[in-house]
Amino acid sequence: MSRRNYMADAQQALGFLVSQTSHIETSVYEIQYPDVQYPALVPVDTSANEWAKSVTYYSVDKVGKAGWFHHYGKDVHVADVERNKYEVAIEMADIGYRYTLEELGVAMMVPGTNLTNERAAAARRAYEEFVDNIAFRGDATKNLNGLLNYPGITIVNAAEVNGGDTDWDDKDADEILKDINDALTGVYIGSLTVELADTILLPIAALTLLASKRVGDTNETVLSFLLRNNVYTFQSGRPLTIRGVRGLETAGVGGVGRMVVYRRDPSVVKFHLPMPHRFLPIWQTAPLVFDIPGIFRLGGVEIRRPGAVRYVDGITGDNPS
Repeated sequence: MSRRNYMADAQQALGFLVSQTSHIETSVYEIQYPDVQYPALVPVDTSANEWAKSVTYYSVDKVGKAGWFHHYGKDVHVADVERNKYEVAIEMADIGYRYTLEELGVAMMVPGTNLTNERAAAARRAYEEFVDNIAFRGDATKNLNGLLNYPGITIVNAAEVNGGDTDWDDKDADEILKDINDALTGVYIGSLTVELADTILLPIAALTLLASKRVGDTNETVLSFLLRNNVYTFQSGRPLTIRGVRGLETAGVGGVGRMVVYRRDPSVVKFHLPMPHRFLPIWQTAPLVFDIPGIFRLGGVEIRRPGAVRYVDGITGDNPS
């Protein structure tokens, strides 16, 4: 092939690829992945400048209690707030896809042929899985925190039965329900009734257990009973959200299963995603290779009100000595 013919073929292939990518990318961004959970369980904040290096925020705890006062008195009860300043680093990551000149040439041989969105969809899927992992588990190499292992959150152990056992496999329905309602109540009382947790995250095995274990001699499962009878629903009149999340089976101290109880509200917890995934213009990276780069920028989770979150360890994987 002469250089002139090669250049013509490359230009024709590039033009064909450019004409296809707009449709491909539009269709890819419309795809929903039901097993990617972070958008539903962690409020996502895209408001920061997409090129910011970090986001500064303050963790706030309210302190103070009203009391009786005599009209001759001088000591007035005062309320205050305890603030801690934090910064969430924003990091860049990438995932894209590519075609070769040969692949584009074959596709152009048939008039009216369209490229499929499979490669772009694979890139988008990889992005969603990456972000899902960061939102829940963070990344120690980048000092990013996740919802399941955030520092400074109150950690309690599930109640002991049978001489020290905490595993739900070895508990009856009443004992499991007590662990859950104790966690919800713990957030409510521990925050002086300011915070009311509305979401529970469980190891998959624990959620499966709730959905299969019966309450006493009835045909009702622990899960169905819990959804109607829990502290949050009783106090608010709204349904409690319960989900199984991968990684919780070993998230607890010592590698045991962890339950996460929290208020799912952006004033409590949020995940910074200042630049959601985007595909960049096509780039010819080698004589016969065309890349479509994709980039995104994200930080970790920030928990602004730690009192609205609680970890309960030992609900699965407990092996008492």
